[in-house]
Amino acid sequence: RNMSSIASQNIHLNQRLSSRQHNNDLTRSRTTSRASKCQVIKASGAPLTDRKLRVAVIGGGPAGACAAETLAKGGCETYLIERKMDNCKPCGGAIPLCMVGEFDLPEEIIDRKVTKMKMISPSNRAVDVGQTLNDKEYIGMCRREVMDDFLRKRANSLGANLINGLFMKIEDPGQGNGPITVQYNDYEEESKTGVPKTLEVDVVIGADGANSRVAKCIDAGEYDYAIAFQERIKIPDEKMEYYKDLAEMYVGDDVSPDFYGWVFPKYDHVAVGTGTVVNKTAIKQYQTAMRNRAEEKCAGGKIIRVEAHPIPEHPRPNRVQGRVALVGDAAGYVTKCSGEGIYFAAKSGRMAAEAVVEQSMNGTREISESDLRVYLDKWDRKYWATYKVLDILQKVFYRSNPAREAFVEMCADEYVQKMTFDSYLYKTVVPGNPVDDVKLLANTVASLMRSNALRIASKSGIAA
Repeated sequence: RNMSSIASQNIHLNQRLSSRQHNNDLTRSRTTSRASKCQVIKASGAPLTDRKLRVAVIGGGPAGACAAETLAKGGCETYLIERKMDNCKPCGGAIPLCMVGEFDLPEEIIDRKVTKMKMISPSNRAVDVGQTLNDKEYIGMCRREVMDDFLRKRANSLGANLINGLFMKIEDPGQGNGPITVQYNDYEEESKTGVPKTLEVDVVIGADGANSRVAKCIDAGEYDYAIAFQERIKIPDEKMEYYKDLAEMYVGDDVSPDFYGWVFPKYDHVAVGTGTVVNKTAIKQYQTAMRNRAEEKCAGGKIIRVEAHPIPEHPRPNRVQGRVALVGDAAGYVTKCSGEGIYFAAKSGRMAAEAVVEQSMNGTREISESDLRVYLDKWDRKYWATYKVLDILQKVFYRSNPAREAFVEMCADEYVQKMTFDSYLYKTVVPGNPVDDVKLLANTVASLMRSNALRIASKSGIAA
């Protein structure tokens, strides 16, 4: 597909938003005009008798954009601050089917509908996955620069004030002592260095990624992180045809000592990448191995973009402090084993914003830390088990090549595929068949015993 079709796609996306944007243009333009003339937007910190609750959302990815949308719809005066409006985060870009409906995503932002996957073991044994999907089920593949732009524009059309700015720091005098002051550099006027400005708000939602400055401001605590490295490769049309509805996942010590490598189809290219926590300095070595593993199927390809980014490995110790809450990667909401983060980012942003809207009675009263902890309690109750189970699976199956061989072997089982896809696509724990569950347990134990025997044999030099 050529540049004209891409332009046509973007025009169509903008048209979907134009009608909703029109209703808010006058109000937003007046607000923006006032803000540009004054370096400080004042908030009194007094009871909200003559204004709405004012919230700053730092970061315009899925977490921040969905938070801003929910806040604006809920009656809060919302400011969404994002520095890179065309950011291309190195991300596989996979989204579950439930996210399309739950977040009302148009098909135009979905590059590919993946209905087939290949799991490829260290010995290059390939297992086809996806046979349990029906004709309406798929995994969506998106480019982050397209999806994030859509979500930001939709939030803007619903009343959120979008600021092209770089967040610097916050000053919080504490509950009851006045507003929180947000300091940022404004790039709206195409300044290369940005114009220092301040914004006074009642609440801050930090959605500014793994290197979150908001998290540092509230001393949210450290977490371990992975480095994701990805190359976007333009391959010949006949090669692209192979990947039109297919994604590949590679496991092995060569591509990552503790994660997996991937080839995911995009609009007119493939994304080839890998990640690691335990040996970050060797990430380029792993990426070379990943490229070599997929060399034949990507032959004749040209690298059009190289991307790298940190990915959190577990939630931060402190995700709410005073009137500040963290969501998305800033909070550490990326699952182990699968590395999924987009859905959980969008969901956490929405849940945090819903708590703010509900506890403030649609922006008519101030809120405190206890109000923000309503979001945190709901989140942990809903997803704690998911993160814990995937953490265990990663430790069990990514620890050695024999264990990875056992993992790929298990993926050939139709029942395993059904349970895995149903849980991923719909983000619910699907009740299983008791008889099949017992069989699965037995097969899992057998696979693990076999992998352990192979691991011991390989260490001792005995042929298995």
